[in-house]
Amino acid sequence: MDAIKEYLKLETRRQFFGKCATGLGGAALATLLPNTVVNALESQAAAPRFGGLPELPHFAPKAKRAIYLFMSGAPSQLDLFDYKPKMGEWFDTDLPESIRMGQRLTTMTSGQDKFPIAPSIFEFKQYDNGGDGVWLSELLPHTATMVKDLAFIKTVHTEAINHDPAITYICTGDESPGKPSLGAWLSYGLGSENRNLPAFIVMNATWSGPKGAQALYNRLWGSGFLPSEHQGVLLRSHGDPVLFLSNPKGVSENARKRMLDALVDLNQKLYEEVGDPETHARISQYEMAFRMQSSVPELIDLKDEPSNILEMYGPDVHKPGTFAHCCILARRMMERDVRLVQIFHRGWDQHGDLPKNIRNQARDIDQPSTALVQDLKQRGMLDETLVAWGGEFGRTVYCQGKLSRDNYGRDHHPKCFTHWMAGGGIKGGVVHGETDDFSYNIVRDPVHIRDLNATILHQLGIDHERLTFKFQGLDHRLTGVEDKARIVTEVLA
Repeated sequence: MDAIKEYLKLETRRQFFGKCATGLGGAALATLLPNTVVNALESQAAAPRFGGLPELPHFAPKAKRAIYLFMSGAPSQLDLFDYKPKMGEWFDTDLPESIRMGQRLTTMTSGQDKFPIAPSIFEFKQYDNGGDGVWLSELLPHTATMVKDLAFIKTVHTEAINHDPAITYICTGDESPGKPSLGAWLSYGLGSENRNLPAFIVMNATWSGPKGAQALYNRLWGSGFLPSEHQGVLLRSHGDPVLFLSNPKGVSENARKRMLDALVDLNQKLYEEVGDPETHARISQYEMAFRMQSSVPELIDLKDEPSNILEMYGPDVHKPGTFAHCCILARRMMERDVRLVQIFHRGWDQHGDLPKNIRNQARDIDQPSTALVQDLKQRGMLDETLVAWGGEFGRTVYCQGKLSRDNYGRDHHPKCFTHWMAGGGIKGGVVHGETDDFSYNIVRDPVHIRDLNATILHQLGIDHERLTFKFQGLDHRLTGVEDKARIVTEVLA
């Protein structure tokens, strides 16, 4: 195979002349680059990489890969992370208008006659994180053991107030559907270091709360206007791990390979005639699917995992689909250089019976999340693996529905909530930002969800303002084009 000819086939005429025009300038610019950029480019050239943009990474990355633990439904920061002891004195007292300031409400509480304050019933304890200490709820005993590895960001905020636009916003950078997800941007920009697995893999974990959880749509891990080969691949817990991965009954592996080879030839001829990049995407996806027939079964087979490692993740690790099982698979994917793994854990939408339901939800995620971080750490992988944990917004300090001393519900609250990050150049033992006594407004160091995404890209060696894709006349980017995003440097090592 002539590698140069194969490469040129992937370019349109316009792309070819565009690169010719900028080639000499790029060569001159290379002599002026800082050493950090030169080192990043040399490192990139030395490591095998499949796909991605030749100019990426923009600078030396702190992380090579990432895991995003997404708590869909919005976990209550008041009952997990944001300790507000003064609220005990305000039980059943109406939230002052000076605090609410006419904030937009959901239809679920906008008709309430009052907004009675519901203090958390859970005990909090301050833990030594090597700094000023961090307060955590009794619901997170395992997380409490690793606070020196974590950076808590207590002042995340968003404009979205309902689930679907809020999750779409944080996953794709826009409340409206149709934009590429974080993982798709990473796949497009950085490509993959493993040609036998996708660059972006998604898992939807089971959960212990009420089963009527918010739906998740595949556009949350979709490629939007980027080539479809960059969309996330959903790994299932029942049947084939990936749909249509197994050969149909009566079809041998050799027959399947001959069929795919013939299909590739037909698509290649179509590509040469039409030049549609999506045709090349189909070719790549067919080839990846064939390679995944051997790589995926090996990936999900835990028989060689030591018993002490399995015990770290808790008793659910042997149950496919559980959060614990997803977490150990995520670690195995990191070992195989998958660029981004995103695990969705639903059931956090607790408008009623919060004390009962959040116990089960926290039990689902506390030990496995801790095990994942510590497993990566003991293998020497945490330094190059960024782990992020959080949901789409927070919960209100006032009660939705009936309030009692031991039971309450909370509505959506986009003005402040908590995320944590670890590894991948993140400074451990940090608590960033502060909210008011009601966990309602931010009083110091706000962090928008755009800032979170910009920071994740930054740790992977990407300038969020320079990773763009022209679509419908606009240079789109993950962090949007209307408002500025900043790197949360305060949590970086």
